[in-house]
Amino acid sequence: MRLLGLDPGLRLTGWGVIDVDGNRLRHVAHGVVKVPADRSLAERLNDLFEGVAAVIAAQQPAEAAVEETFVSVNPASTLKLGQARGVVMLAPARAGLHVFEYAATVVKKSVVGTGHAEKTQIAMMVGRLLPGVVATADAADALAVAICHAHHRATAKRVEAAL
Repeated sequence: MRLLGLDPGLRLTGWGVIDVDGNRLRHVAHGVVKVPADRSLAERLNDLFEGVAAVIAAQQPAEAAVEETFVSVNPASTLKLGQARGVVMLAPARAGLHVFEYAATVVKKSVVGTGHAEKTQIAMMVGRLLPGVVATADAADALAVAICHAHHRATAKRVEAAL
């Protein structure tokens, strides 16, 4: 089964695709959807949607998993991140995929073994679980979300989305 992991952000959204066969994981692809900061919020959200939709069209995943947003001290930043997360969840839902959500602590614990791991630890463990893969912060986080989903998909909470 092909799984897509997404790490939402308004400027940089990481994505990672793995194939799962039983307990075997195989890296397929990863990258970052980059959105220019000099555009209006509506244009940036549209660019983000189109970028994630293009990844889905190219990679043809069976399911998608998205990291839940944590609440920031800055309410305006939290609101913008929430809007970006909504768009990132909408793209796979519009493509007919089931979308699953995982808290950041669950993703970290699934991949590193502790819920308070640093980004460097996540990237290192992604490289160990998917030998030969070198991914930077956002893409490594997205691969970690996909790995987490591979481990938890039988009991995962699916987001009910109107298609």
